[in-house]
Amino acid sequence: MLNKLKWGGEDEFQSAKVTILHRGAPNDKRVIEGNDILELGRGFMRVASPEGEVEIPYHRILQIEARGEILWRKT
Repeated sequence: MLNKLKWGGEDEFQSAKVTILHRGAPNDKRVIEGNDILELGRGFMRVASPEGEVEIPYHRILQIEARGEILWRKT
């Protein structure tokens, strides 16, 4: 789904919000904005964060949305 958004156009990808499992964060969740995603790797996405660049494994993604619509949700 992230690749589909990436190749759908810059605006499409920038509008994405990816909710991930992030232990220690409120409700153990963190939302990553599309413009903070630097790279989509084979098993991870590289993200700009206050701590610097971090690699987030895809299995930690809980939900992907764009334009206010949920496109994918982990079941």
